[in-house]
Amino acid sequence: MDGIWILGGAGRTGRAIAAELVARGAPAPVLVGRDPGRLREVAGKVGGTPLVAGSVEAICAELIRRRPAVVVNTIGPFTETALPVARACPPGTHYLDLSNELPAVTALLGLHDEAVATDRCIVPAAGFGVLGTESVVLALCADRPAPRRVRVDAVPVLGGEPGPVGVALAATIVGALAAGGRHYADGRLTRTRPGGAAERLTLPDGSTVSTAGGPTADLEAAHRASGAPFVVAASTYTASGPLVRAVLPAVGALMAVPPLRRAAVRALSRVRVTPKPPARESTWAHARVEWADGTVREGWMRAGEAMAFTAGVAAEVALRLSRGEGRPGASTPGAMFGPELVDAAGGTLLLDVGAT
Repeated sequence: MDGIWILGGAGRTGRAIAAELVARGAPAPVLVGRDPGRLREVAGKVGGTPLVAGSVEAICAELIRRRPAVVVNTIGPFTETALPVARACPPGTHYLDLSNELPAVTALLGLHDEAVATDRCIVPAAGFGVLGTESVVLALCADRPAPRRVRVDAVPVLGGEPGPVGVALAATIVGALAAGGRHYADGRLTRTRPGGAAERLTLPDGSTVSTAGGPTADLEAAHRASGAPFVVAASTYTASGPLVRAVLPAVGALMAVPPLRRAAVRALSRVRVTPKPPARESTWAHARVEWADGTVREGWMRAGEAMAFTAGVAAEVALRLSRGEGRPGASTPGAMFGPELVDAAGGTLLLDVGAT
């Protein structure tokens, strides 16, 4: 088999994951994409073998033909790419991606029996979302009965390069907002108002942030990690992100009229982003867990810039899968490798900080 493949290997995240893999001692990966010039440029900087494939269909054909050991999918929107690519992976080829869209992640987790039968590991959301919040929930709930309520909050610090938002990210944002809000109530996934469940958090460093609920896969991961019947997932991005505010007024129309959704994606993809100095030094993930007897535990995960941490998570998961350390089936990264994965990816868990 042909080692580790990175789909979207010339993109920002693909380049970062390739560099992380090499830094961690892995053989140079296969860089898959549609622009041969950019692929050669990245290969010249971080090592690797370019493989040109201009569509998801072409990628799937190459997977079937060449049977890589591990596939890292960085191509969004994952609601469109995740299932076709994961299903195209032949027996013994493991799959992971960076998805945090609730529909994409739940669909991939639904492939569990198929993955077991074909001796594959499928690990969606192998990045800050969902590992940040999931790891805190797993650690707080270890060796305890299922709690009553869980709330998780993602507080990323994002850097990046100047340039347009791009079609993949724009489609991911619009698709998530069009799906509407979700939470777990009495054990059932229930529709709720997007941007609800707002809360003001005091971080361990003493600063404060606002978070609000959104339809991210952190919700499903927290529910599975805890078994709690009532779960809310929130983030600073939902509460105050400028890109989110740009498309919120059109969400109702987007949900009903596909041409308007496509128009919003095109418009948002052209918006140019100029990175600003980060408001905080650290990325944080938070969980508050409440049991029926009144016990409350609270904890945090701390990391550096969120996308750098994501690259570390994806690289570490890919390496472990390539060494045969995963269990066949479909699961989120913390469920597959435990909350200790955070340390290997460059983060730190702080438990029982802020508990009452």
